[in-house]
Amino acid sequence: MLRPTPGALRSSRLEERPAAIPTQLYVHGGQQPSRFSVMAFEAAGPRLHALQHPGELAALQKPGIPLWLRVMGLSDPRAIQAMLLPLAVPSVLLPPLLEVPQRPRVDSLGEALLVVLHRFSFARDPSHLISSQVGALLLPGLLISFEEAPLGEAFPDLTNWLSAQVGATELRDLDDILHFLVDEILDELFPMLELIANRLCDLEEAALRDPKPKLLKRTFEHRSNLLTIRSQIWPLRHQIRVLLRQRQELLGPEATAGFRDMGDLVEMLFENCELLRNQCDAITQSYAASVGNRMNQVMKTLTILTSIFAPLTFIGGVYGMNFDNMPELHWRYGYAYAMGLMALVALIQLYWLWRRRWFEDWTAPR
Repeated sequence: MLRPTPGALRSSRLEERPAAIPTQLYVHGGQQPSRFSVMAFEAAGPRLHALQHPGELAALQKPGIPLWLRVMGLSDPRAIQAMLLPLAVPSVLLPPLLEVPQRPRVDSLGEALLVVLHRFSFARDPSHLISSQVGALLLPGLLISFEEAPLGEAFPDLTNWLSAQVGATELRDLDDILHFLVDEILDELFPMLELIANRLCDLEEAALRDPKPKLLKRTFEHRSNLLTIRSQIWPLRHQIRVLLRQRQELLGPEATAGFRDMGDLVEMLFENCELLRNQCDAITQSYAASVGNRMNQVMKTLTILTSIFAPLTFIGGVYGMNFDNMPELHWRYGYAYAMGLMALVALIQLYWLWRRRWFEDWTAPR
């Protein structure tokens, strides 16, 4: 029996997609074609079956045999609803799973558990983030996963592991599979964050050695990606805690412990995003400091040139006057004397500035 809280089944769509849409959606004109398969946990062991029409699924329905139905591609809602018809899935649960993009959510609805997440990945350029929606619905004896843009087989690692198992699977083991699905999506974020961290380290070093405006552009791209990932895992912190407090009947002890560990995993991901975001701010500050040092070096150079030529300009101005009573005006060696005096003054100033270490380049790497 469904016992949803008010507004729990409302389709909470995002104003815009968290990141760029996957390439597969471009190829197929906006949405990937719908494909279906089912993992039947028979007495001999899990068996994977490809589905073409709802009758094949109805033939696999037997008492005591848990089913994991995998919906790959959301382009045909009618075909999806027809495939779910033999399973008697309440239609009120489908809008949050079929309409994209949705806000991330983990909702306990009595005899149903609904999960909506976004799977993130990088394009060829690691600064470009793409996302696809993944939903899961857990019912007594039934688990349904909805993938917007799967890369081939749905959850291939978990599928291969289950196909290699021997023996019957209890009904409660479906909650463990749901935990593995969500955990796999979250675990995919750690290599992405590590790649972003390596890129930020390179950008920080470049900002100190050779600051260029394009470094700021790349830093802002990574910062935007971090904020996108952070915004999608932030709601899970509270929702997983609420789920654990509700003591969902469909979750056994192992799955409950798994979701508790998943809460810690979300906390770790959130903290890593915050640390990397602070590193982006540090790169911006390093860039500003490096540019400021270079500007100071330029101003110091101009100051040195001005301080050297100021007395030379004074000497040239004095001897440029044409008064009749100037002793050196008609002197045979007057020009050589003036030039020598200016050279001597310049050399004395250069030596004095060198002793005071004014000629060191403080912007050079050390």
